[in-house]
Amino acid sequence: MEERADAARLLRGFERRFLAARALRSFPWQSLEEKLRDSSGSELLLDILQKTVKHPLCVKHPPSMKYSRSFLSELIRKHEAVHTEPLDELYQALAEVLTAEDPTHCHRSYLLPSGDSVTLCESTAIVSHGTTGLVTWNAALYLAEWAVENPAVFAHRMVLELGSGAGLTGLAICKTCRPRAYVFSDCHSHVLEQLRGNVLLNGFLLEPSIDAWAQHPGPHTPEAERPWVTVARLDWDTVTAPQLAAFQPDIVLAADVLYCPETVLSLVGVLRKLSTCRKDQRAPDAYVAFTIRNPETCQLFTTELGQAGIPWEEVPRHDQKLFPYEEHSEMAILKLTL
Repeated sequence: MEERADAARLLRGFERRFLAARALRSFPWQSLEEKLRDSSGSELLLDILQKTVKHPLCVKHPPSMKYSRSFLSELIRKHEAVHTEPLDELYQALAEVLTAEDPTHCHRSYLLPSGDSVTLCESTAIVSHGTTGLVTWNAALYLAEWAVENPAVFAHRMVLELGSGAGLTGLAICKTCRPRAYVFSDCHSHVLEQLRGNVLLNGFLLEPSIDAWAQHPGPHTPEAERPWVTVARLDWDTVTAPQLAAFQPDIVLAADVLYCPETVLSLVGVLRKLSTCRKDQRAPDAYVAFTIRNPETCQLFTTELGQAGIPWEEVPRHDQKLFPYEEHSEMAILKLTL
């Protein structure tokens, strides 16, 4: 019984990491080697194949071919180190990806506790078209995990996300937290184009603008499963307080946007404008998630918040780990009272 549970955990580890195209070094290779040494059969490797390269999500929305080739090569190496008989299915899978073309975009998928998933089309380059917004960063995963564990924060609320990037956080919230409406926003044209594609890829309808909803928000009934969703171009340096007020946000989110002093100052500027957006006599609450890369940048953010008169508190850390991300990243979420 315990052995079966161990195998299930191992399979789950491979599945989650492969679907999200995480670094191969993060996979539980050592556990696999131990299992292979203790087992004469090849069932486990065939199960891993079905949970990774042959997974229905990967067949429909494939990861990078280069990534699949590297993964299968490593899997074959692990098999050959223990078993002398070649496993035809592994070589056949490798032959298929060796002959496939590698496009400029690939897919990553993240499994949700509900059994649903979020699939993103991302650029294969980390910095592409002069922006970092075309890939998913760790703090977006961390914030999405916290949101999934705290759906009441978002239920039946209007959410405005700043710097949505590839869209992971918002799509996870839209699929699990039942917001009334969700506005994804960014300022880079290539990011916005990809963001719209990811919203549609995950089965949501895109409203053309905020205006129709703002004029006729209507009652949100429990039967209305899908939130109202739009993607907006929002430049933090030029947007005005009235333009922000038009979104009527209850909740404001931002993840992994504190990567240099310039963006910190721009973010605090837009948060200051949002603090004037009163809805039913109260300003929206804001949650900002970030990876602590440079403590000085984080210090600058909290100092600037203080100077802007925006109180903040750190949200208690969570150990949820629904999604695979870099193990050694230190992350935090601040709740701001605008």
